[in-house]
Amino acid sequence: MAFEGLSQRLQDVFKKLRGKGKISEDDVNLAMREVRLALLEADVNFKVVKDFIGRVKERAIGQEVLQSLTPGQQIIKIVHDEMAALMGGSESKLTFSSRPPTIFMAVGLQGAGKTTTVAKLGKVLVKQGRKPLLVACDIYRPAAIKQLQVLGEQTGIPVFAMGQNKPLDIARASIEYAKNRGCDMIILDTAGRLHIDSEMMDELVQIKEAVKPDEILLVVDAMTGQDAVNVSDHFNSQLGLSGVILTKLDGDSRGGAALSVKAVTGCAIKFVGMGEKLDALEPFYPDRMASRILGMGDVLSLVEKAQANIDQDKAREMERKIREQEFTLEDFLEQMQQVKSMGPLDELLGMIPGMGKKLKGMPASFDDKEIVHIEAIIQSMTTDERRNPTIINGSRKKRIARGSGTRVQDVNRLLKQFEESRKMMKQLADISKKGKKGGFPPMNFPFN
Repeated sequence: MAFEGLSQRLQDVFKKLRGKGKISEDDVNLAMREVRLALLEADVNFKVVKDFIGRVKERAIGQEVLQSLTPGQQIIKIVHDEMAALMGGSESKLTFSSRPPTIFMAVGLQGAGKTTTVAKLGKVLVKQGRKPLLVACDIYRPAAIKQLQVLGEQTGIPVFAMGQNKPLDIARASIEYAKNRGCDMIILDTAGRLHIDSEMMDELVQIKEAVKPDEILLVVDAMTGQDAVNVSDHFNSQLGLSGVILTKLDGDSRGGAALSVKAVTGCAIKFVGMGEKLDALEPFYPDRMASRILGMGDVLSLVEKAQANIDQDKAREMERKIREQEFTLEDFLEQMQQVKSMGPLDELLGMIPGMGKKLKGMPASFDDKEIVHIEAIIQSMTTDERRNPTIINGSRKKRIARGSGTRVQDVNRLLKQFEESRKMMKQLADISKKGKKGGFPPMNFPFN
């Protein structure tokens, strides 16, 4: 995951500060030296790092901080606030025209995932109640038009294409087409190149001048680190970008691009790609990202994911079953599938304050493959076995293990986990009933 190395380094630094009852200026200087190294290793622009450290030190080395009862916590808050400001401070929302259709122009280098991102963005807009039109202006990359048409079919969004006509003519013609089809949004998928060249920029400038887009969004690969920042800077100087979409932020990137691009180019990150699925495009919240980097979690995003993916009526019914001890393996399976639909487990756990640290050294307990095995085991059971696991004897366990491609030990471990989980969830439900108004949506993870 992006920021994993940086997050671990920073949390180690601040753990030392929290352990001190009193902090001196030398302690702050030492901590900031380690923070500087951590940021540079994460591929953050060196000028950005210098300015960032300077601002933090200026605020941290003050009487109200060093002489406070919780100086370590106050310094962490300063770092959090400055890091959030570095990435833009608050969410940067899309701009829509008062006279439809609104036109978005997606630009970027080849290989950044631009065409897929165009379809993802279209899906985001559909959820907002808009009617987008995807426009195939990339006539150079083989199968680019076909790819966009396939993505359009998968998302249910219409695609406008004119074969090998000039991209400028395609962009112009798409406006009238959108009006005739009742589309209030146009997203232009422009051509990318393997490198920046004058011919490519001239074409983009011509399209910009002809259709006057409301947003020019640069799609960049977060895995490229500082190269992503350099590309952003170049595109911005030529086109005047309105925002950046970082793709592959769920990959093994060090995170330097996310922390540098706003400070270097002045362009805010508007969305981040968090997976290959067409619904894996998320708004970028600088303050929430800063919290996740510093190990504070991101409860707001977790709640939003839960609200989007978990049926509230089913959640209330599940709560009733737990409280009345009617919770079965069928419910256990349904619950896991709901949690799985929210995204990778390690990403979800990273949103829970303190859980990122606990993940270290326990990869097997939080492996998404573990869920696949558990699903296979439960689906190999009969209906009676799922509803009443006490009837599962030795011969049944062997049959279930054969049917799921697992071992009898795996079946035994699942049954033990289920029983422990059922007891724990009953206790939590009782506590929730006594201490809160209303209940809680049950979300059990199959930990060992």
